[in-house]
Amino acid sequence: MNCEVGIILGSETDADTMSFCENKLSELGIKHIRIVASAHRNPELVRKWTREAYPAGIKVIIAAAGMSAALPGVVAAQTSLPVIGVPMKSDLLGLDSLLSISQMPKGVPV
Repeated sequence: MNCEVGIILGSETDADTMSFCENKLSELGIKHIRIVASAHRNPELVRKWTREAYPAGIKVIIAAAGMSAALPGVVAAQTSLPVIGVPMKSDLLGLDSLLSISQMPKGVPV
């Protein structure tokens, strides 16, 4: 991979929203990689990619998810890297995603 930032999207529909993030990272000269993998539909892919992130040189993971927004917590459970959870707009205008991400149990580094 040889990237500093790993971006994981729960759905391809999140790509438009996260394009600003990717553009800003490129503008700043920060190497990054993006993968689309749902915590619910592709749990093994999420687990494998997350566990390979640190050995590949990734220093931080940005996890974007909507609705139940389980992705940031699932990713954080698989790595000691910092995980930034980004709530995506969904049924409740993203409030459901925001609350899911911000209410992680104590000790979950999101």
